Amino acid sequence: MARPILTAKQMRVAEAAAIAGGTAETALMERAGAALAEAVRLYAGPRETLILCGPGNNGGDGYVAARSLTAAGYPVRVAALADPSAEAAKWARGLWDGPVDPFTAAAEAPIVVDCLFGTGLSRGLEQSVFQRLSLLVDKALVAVACDLPSGVASDSGALLSPIGSYDLTVTFGALKPAHRLMPAMQQMGRVVLADIGIAAAGDWFEIGKPDLPPLDPQGHKYSRGLVHCLAGEMSGAIALAAGAAAKSGAGYVRVSTSLPIPGLPSSIVQTGGADLQDERIGCILVGPGLGEIPQVLTLALTSRAPKVIDADGIGLIGEPERLHGHDTILTPHEGEFRKLFGDLPGSKPDRALEAARRSQSVIVYKGPETLVAAPDGRLAFAPPAPAWLASAGTGDVLAGMIAAMRARGLDGFDSACAAIWLHGCAAEAAGPLMIADDLVAAIPSIL
Repeated sequence: MARPILTAKQMRVAEAAAIAGGTAETALMERAGAALAEAVRLYAGPRETLILCGPGNNGGDGYVAARSLTAAGYPVRVAALADPSAEAAKWARGLWDGPVDPFTAAAEAPIVVDCLFGTGLSRGLEQSVFQRLSLLVDKALVAVACDLPSGVASDSGALLSPIGSYDLTVTFGALKPAHRLMPAMQQMGRVVLADIGIAAAGDWFEIGKPDLPPLDPQGHKYSRGLVHCLAGEMSGAIALAAGAAAKSGAGYVRVSTSLPIPGLPSSIVQTGGADLQDERIGCILVGPGLGEIPQVLTLALTSRAPKVIDADGIGLIGEPERLHGHDTILTPHEGEFRKLFGDLPGSKPDRALEAARRSQSVIVYKGPETLVAAPDGRLAFAPPAPAWLASAGTGDVLAGMIAAMRARGLDGFDSACAAIWLHGCAAEAAGPLMIADDLVAAIPSIL
């Protein structure tokens, strides 16, 4: 199931709507603090716990968590950076009947819970604060962040201050962009989402398990989806992509190639030429292993069929406006993105959405964090994927999987999202020593 992702501003609006609907702000804080305490309790054993509270509502969540953990039998210490300034935080502080130490005097503890600052942070922490916080986090057996590690920009994932590595991050109501954006994402450990009664909805979300179209008992190979691949100078890449398309449920996969490609399954048809006006084509795939053959991309763009343009094909487009009027999915990594769109300003979500608007295409902006952007403003964030996907050929596999999903009848945006989710699961199944061929072989077990 897709989980909504809200910016800091959208989160404030959602909280205000919940309060206007009759839920007291203190009730939201009580739920958040209790959820934070439950996550700590489930993740770590009953060891001494240090909770670091800031002056805002994040600190208020910390005071509630301290009370809840104490009731559960945890030895709890609280250290505050400053007295509460928000009204709800003052309320929570008033219910905590234990001592509160100064942040600067906080002693190390096996469990450290960072409730200093959350989504509202707009500038870096003072040097003395982030140095002390980093020390406490690094010395802890288990470090937990409330909402976000202090020092993270919620909307961009940028590090406003140096931060340590956390084991667990507990957030409330909705995920925030930083939970799925580098460099912050790699510092957060496991991210868990607590429902505290805030209705969260919007055009940004984390990709969840796809709802794939069922097979038609009366269907045939063309109704299941014909993927037509255009080969170029390097046969290995298009072979991986075509194999991935076949394993991902396309009914028929064929490759236009001037020379036979060794190693392709016999079920994949190799042809010296093809009619790209064939109305049975569900998706054309061009780019993997293409090399410097611009006429192949030009040929693909003469067709009315949906297209996935990957790798070398992206570098041959020239101007994004060339794709207007086409049903196109682009799959650039950072270098290919910059070559086509230049140095766009803003965060990675900003750049992805602007690229989708300029090209009127679905953009699969690949990297340690992969985003899918649509021209209509939808933006999907990939869930964390295994680090071992960073190897040769895995992008070709993803392109083939997207083409198969598109040929099977999903729209461009949903095709990209489905393939990304399945791609990550296949990598987990293939294991850390996999190569791209192993990734292709793992696809059927995931489906």
